Amino acid sequence: MKKIVLHLLLILGFTKPCYAQMPYASPESVGLNGDFIKTQIDSIMHFGISEKAFPGAQLLVAKQGQIILHKAYGFHTYDSITKVQLNDIHDLASVTKIVGPLPALMKLYEEGKLDLDAPFSNYWKPWKHRKDKKHITLRELLAHQSGLQPYIVFLNSVTKNGNVKKRFIHSEASKRFSNQMYDGIYVKNRFKNKLFRIINRSKVSDKKVYTYSGLASLIYPEIIENITGETYTNYLQKHFYKPLGCETLGYLPKKKNFKNAIVPTENDSIFRKTLAQGWVHDENAALFGGISGNAGLFGTAKDLANYMQMLANYGTLNGTTYFKPSTVKEFTKIQYPENNNRRGLGFDKPLIGNDTLNITKAYPAPQVSKESFGHAGFTGTFVWADPKEQLVFIFLSNRVYPSRTHRNIYNLNIRPKLQQVFYEAQLE
Repeated sequence: MKKIVLHLLLILGFTKPCYAQMPYASPESVGLNGDFIKTQIDSIMHFGISEKAFPGAQLLVAKQGQIILHKAYGFHTYDSITKVQLNDIHDLASVTKIVGPLPALMKLYEEGKLDLDAPFSNYWKPWKHRKDKKHITLRELLAHQSGLQPYIVFLNSVTKNGNVKKRFIHSEASKRFSNQMYDGIYVKNRFKNKLFRIINRSKVSDKKVYTYSGLASLIYPEIIENITGETYTNYLQKHFYKPLGCETLGYLPKKKNFKNAIVPTENDSIFRKTLAQGWVHDENAALFGGISGNAGLFGTAKDLANYMQMLANYGTLNGTTYFKPSTVKEFTKIQYPENNNRRGLGFDKPLIGNDTLNITKAYPAPQVSKESFGHAGFTGTFVWADPKEQLVFIFLSNRVYPSRTHRNIYNLNIRPKLQQVFYEAQLE
């Protein structure tokens, strides 16, 4: 009865929902050595900044559902003016793939509205008449086993000889040009239909081998809207972000009046000709008006921790069930190990044989369990959950500042080294 009354009050607007936040605890309370963790993490972070792997970053780690470390390092840019803060909002890049469309697809699968092994053309009609695509399944797409090409540079469709095509891009908003990709840059609303046609006509490899592709992720929001009858963003907010207590997680943060600072990404020399900040870095997502399945989500480390902790708990958080355990286990297991494909459904997984590799060859840290899963983002973001070890690892940075040519975050194995610390910090 109490729950019914509270629900009615919420509907009538007399009260606001209160979501329990993840508690803080000391490393020692969960059996880890806090001094060892602090010394090692500080050393790796400061080394990364000194080697220009990133101008600044933050790390949040939870063990047994409790935050045992949340610390910020460095600055937003190399001019050392704005310090990284714990509530900064980051461009999540490809982490969007597992935090945006994927939970919606998981829910629709659980409700029997999506079949992983039926032809994807059942849900995306243009592929019905494409000989090379009509039999591709959603399972193959999510596991990057479909043969789709990795990427298409859609910017080539809106520029010619370095100049913007006015029929697709305007400098002012209008009824037909309301999709904003940056300050003073608006994309024709129907331009996404042209992008879908390009994807539909793209070549598919005859070989069914692991090839990471973001193209299907551009289609997923349309599928979700077609099945649910709701807008993609509203569906995510209603079913996941709001009940999880993810206060900033979402698209187009520049339009939301957050008090949090939004960390800049790259000095865009290709298209926007300025510092990308508050608008999605990924050009393809930008041409969809910033709302896309492959990139476009922004959020804080705490937002991501709530989401990943729910998954680490196999679908529940703070007494609320989002998925059946069987759903999470299906999506987070390796799908095609016989093809040397480590991927789950949407989720990334450790390299096959990862526990036999040293830190320079492993992905992620060698000690993560085979049950663990997560995803990385091009801008320097990385999230990982290990249900077996009850460990959630969130790393946020803007490694693409000032340019995407900065690759020391990979060359120096910064993120695996940070993650490894929490597996080596057991108290004796």
